[in-house]
Amino acid sequence: MENEGERLTAYPDTNGTWTIGIGHTGPEVYKGLTITQEASRKLLVADVATAADTVIRVVRVALTGPQLDALIALTFNIGVPRFLTSTVLRRVNAGDFANVPNACGSKRPSTV
Repeated sequence: MENEGERLTAYPDTNGTWTIGIGHTGPEVYKGLTITQEASRKLLVADVATAADTVIRVVRVALTGPQLDALIALTFNIGVPRFLTSTVLRRVNAGDFANVPNACGSKRPSTV
């Protein structure tokens, strides 16, 4: 959680979206909202669970543990709607793992 950062008072992210906790967004987040650290952690658990459920539901190929973890982290970070329409998801479902990093903007060889 140190890498992501945790803020208990809502703030606009780089896109202007009101965000709180560890990257939580939604219609219930607004300017001036303050939450406890316990509430922040509960939001994180729910958000990661949503990301995991999404990945498990829409990926149609077998994944290794690290591949699953990477896709859950990506979904958490970019949001479910963007993941569902992503080139990454299309390439994963096509079994084109070698080109997944290119879809993420990476020039490194695939380890996904």
